[in-house]
Amino acid sequence: MFRSLSLKRSFKTHLKTLIHCPNHPQPPPPPSPVLFSSIRALSTASPPPSSSSDSELRKYLGYTALLAFCGVATYYSFPFSENAKHKKAQLFRYAPLPEDLHTVSNWSGTHEVQTRHFHQPENLKQLEELVKESNEKRVKLRPVGSGLSPNGIGLARGGMVNLALMDKVLEVDKEKKRVRVQAGIRVQQLVDEIKDYGLTLQNFASIREQQIGGILQVGAHGTGAKLPPIDEQIISMKLVTPAKGTIELSKEKDPELFYLARCGLGGLGVVAEVTIQCVERQELVEHTTVSNLKDLKKNHKKMLSENKHVKYLYIPYTDTVVVVTCNPVSKWRGPPKFKPKHTTDEAMQDIRELYKESLKKYRDRDITTKSSDSNEPNINDFSFTELRDKLLSLDPLNKDHVMKVNHAEAEFWRKSEGYRVGWSDDILGFDCGGQQWVSETCFPAGTLSKPSMKDLEYIEELKKLIETNELPAPAPIEQRWTARSQSPMSPASSSAEDDIFSWVGIIMYLPTMDARQRKEITEEFFHYRHLTQSQFWDKYSAYEHWAKIEVPKDKEELEALQARLKTRFPVDAYNKARRELDPNRILSNNILEKLFPLSDNV
Repeated sequence: MFRSLSLKRSFKTHLKTLIHCPNHPQPPPPPSPVLFSSIRALSTASPPPSSSSDSELRKYLGYTALLAFCGVATYYSFPFSENAKHKKAQLFRYAPLPEDLHTVSNWSGTHEVQTRHFHQPENLKQLEELVKESNEKRVKLRPVGSGLSPNGIGLARGGMVNLALMDKVLEVDKEKKRVRVQAGIRVQQLVDEIKDYGLTLQNFASIREQQIGGILQVGAHGTGAKLPPIDEQIISMKLVTPAKGTIELSKEKDPELFYLARCGLGGLGVVAEVTIQCVERQELVEHTTVSNLKDLKKNHKKMLSENKHVKYLYIPYTDTVVVVTCNPVSKWRGPPKFKPKHTTDEAMQDIRELYKESLKKYRDRDITTKSSDSNEPNINDFSFTELRDKLLSLDPLNKDHVMKVNHAEAEFWRKSEGYRVGWSDDILGFDCGGQQWVSETCFPAGTLSKPSMKDLEYIEELKKLIETNELPAPAPIEQRWTARSQSPMSPASSSAEDDIFSWVGIIMYLPTMDARQRKEITEEFFHYRHLTQSQFWDKYSAYEHWAKIEVPKDKEELEALQARLKTRFPVDAYNKARRELDPNRILSNNILEKLFPLSDNV
């Protein structure tokens, strides 16, 4: 009844790829008949009664041959999948996965689970039946979107439900600028389908592949100090719950639960439909300039108040700050007339030269990548982010090497200053690069009329921390702003209408599939993150984005995090709603259980 598909392609195809590896080296041949006859001869021959030592010798030779046979048979029976790149696979050989066992991972490959239950209902009725049946059987049914969350917040080994097949625009009210959609629709698909009505979304996150239900539930955001996070665009929703069936929520219908469920982390119900308050579709002018912190301090208040969208991109070990603003095209003046000072090839020159130079330096070392392969595409065919990934893969944890890459990036942006005009859904996107670890925190930054300047202080201290600890921190450190959210579980939640919040993201790329190198990068990133946590989070009242928060493994650290979350969010109210709507915890997973533990005796 429910189709079990992968995200965009069949799990069966994925599993065939995982299990059948034509390029895998052939295992040793099975034992020859000679070995079998030798074993029989050694184990059945009667020893001369006069020689107990000969008898012992034959016995141990038999044991040795038997062990050799078992070893060869084991090797033959457990083929090693070339796709198994994680550390354990380098040490052990795995049996093929059963055909009904699916591996689901997030986009960066930092979190994955294996499950036998991955459901994709095609309509509301199927979803309702699935939730009801799973609740009766007490089978896990964790809502998972596009799998883009860096922390894998939607993953659950016990079972998952994905609404990729529930992706329709159900209703468009052009006059009120409202659209009602199924929650599985992706952002880009939604924007494409409503543009003929002259409508678009008020704001966008960096990526367009998210499902609407997913970005809503984790409190995702775009940028613009006058614009709230994306959950504020939702004016009503339909929630399929295990205990109460399908309920409709809005500001008028159960407003307390509505605001709580808008950023509900998938723990209160499966979001099936949402009604979104849209805006008129408009062209934007994107203006990219290069500045520095000293100059930014003089104009920061003006930047936040006079630009619809604004973000700063800081490049560690340089004084470069890339300032990107986006505003509607003037109806009177039209788009700006601007001729770039540099061509794309000129902007790419420094990073291309660094790549060629680095290849020569690292070619004879073990960490050489496939970049020296004769089949490698022409260097001029790579985008900036692709080339940065290739450069970092040569020596990702060497601070001096990362500094050179950062300086090349600063030069790229200096030569890329200028204007770009396009529709908002094209302009507001951002190429985030390849697979990565990322930690993003949100903290109050005063009000729109009176910014506290804490946001720039945070960055100043962060840059000093990087340099003092000689961290191999790549670019960019991304800083964005939003207005407040009325959803109490949002990191930008506030009762004061004029409050603004700053969001700062730190990053380390995973530009290689080498298991050991990925492990080392992971360890260095968590060291980087821990330093920011210990020095800044309490000082600035900073809390991590729900899609980027990582659960501590240490018991004391976990208890400290749980206590800290209670000081910022209505955890008791959230857990009360979980008990009422999902008493059997079928929607929960390890992240929710660790962050918001439920007492069974309550």
